[in-house]
Amino acid sequence: MLNRFILLASYLFLGGLLGIWINNFWPNTHALTLMLVLAALIWLLLDSLKIAQLLRWLRLDSSADGGLASGLWGEVETRVRRMLRERERKSQEYKVRLQDFLSALQASPNGVMLLDGDSHIEWCNQTSASHFGLDVQRDLEQAIGNLVRDPGFTAYLAHGDYQKELTMPGRESTPSRPVTLSVQLHPYGRGRKLLLSRDVTALEQAEVMRRDFVANVSHEIRTPLTVLAGFVETLQTLDLQEFERQHYLGLMAQQADRMQTLVSDLLTLSKLEGSALPGLELRASVSKLMRQLEADAMSLSEVIGANHEENHHFEFDCSFAGELVGTFSEILSAMSNLISNAVRYTPVDGEIKVRVHQLTDGRLEFSVADTGPGIAAEHLGRLTERFYRVDRSRSRETGGTGLGLAIVKHVAQRHGATLSINSTVGQGSVFSLIFPASRVA
Repeated sequence: MLNRFILLASYLFLGGLLGIWINNFWPNTHALTLMLVLAALIWLLLDSLKIAQLLRWLRLDSSADGGLASGLWGEVETRVRRMLRERERKSQEYKVRLQDFLSALQASPNGVMLLDGDSHIEWCNQTSASHFGLDVQRDLEQAIGNLVRDPGFTAYLAHGDYQKELTMPGRESTPSRPVTLSVQLHPYGRGRKLLLSRDVTALEQAEVMRRDFVANVSHEIRTPLTVLAGFVETLQTLDLQEFERQHYLGLMAQQADRMQTLVSDLLTLSKLEGSALPGLELRASVSKLMRQLEADAMSLSEVIGANHEENHHFEFDCSFAGELVGTFSEILSAMSNLISNAVRYTPVDGEIKVRVHQLTDGRLEFSVADTGPGIAAEHLGRLTERFYRVDRSRSRETGGTGLGLAIVKHVAQRHGATLSINSTVGQGSVFSLIFPASRVA
């Protein structure tokens, strides 16, 4: 600012000198005053040109050099340039932060969608687009109500009360493979809304399984309890002969055994689900397993065939004399369940072949083949579900709890094995447990 006054004073001084010089040649011409005014006008004109240059620089391209290297306006240009650089730096930081924020939302396993005051889509991540069947590029600025036609969602959007979540089918939901979404709107800003969605299909299925599990356990326990209560009442109120009393006591023992087996299987499942995976230091002798399995199979066959002239025809073939890396009791339980199922569902004169052999790639296969009634293809995928039965009445006759194959599945998963089921109606079934080479010692 001082330089500016010095420059003005210099112009006035030079103009004054010029006016005095002129006045020496032409007295009484007011040359001094005229020269001072002229000097001030020249200074003002040059200053205005610099202002015009500064304004043109600001208006056209503030990133280029304005050409004002010195003076007040040069200082203004320098400070403006510094402010613009700082603003550009902050703008870039904000862009990077915004991009990081959007990337985080994009990586979210839940759907995130931003809606304006008229419920038009401003932005959504890929998960949200997948949930509602949208195209991220094509459907921007479109009204969400026009794209999602589910009646429940339409009513929820129009109602305006978003305190609770809405459960609705996903766009990819089919009868054979249902997809369930939980969505909720959260108002924010000036009329805008945040639409969150998440896939709760697994939770819904788990809840259905939980309800079915409780219902099945209650039913399975209630039936023998009802029978036991009836027999107890009979023994308490009626004067029975000794052979009648023994008969009723035998039936009561049978129902008690059934409940004990059910509770034992439930405890086994609970233990399998809650315990740590078996360590690699554990070993189970295959030959010892086969001896135990053969003895148990013979005993069960004798019980089932007690009222028949024949028993099952067994064939145990073990060409492997090594060990399996894992828990002996768990592996025995899984193999025993496969054999007991074959015994229970195969006629007493049928054949049951149990085989253990090592495959060419080092894996170990344990298989149980029977000549039972076989299983239809539509049931094979659900056999390992808890309490799932192909023929409920037939299962009760054979004394099954409906948990055997669920136990087999859990043991297989814990030991890295796979359960394979092949069956043909009228010809029989083959159940195989294949252990990985890393579990064969």
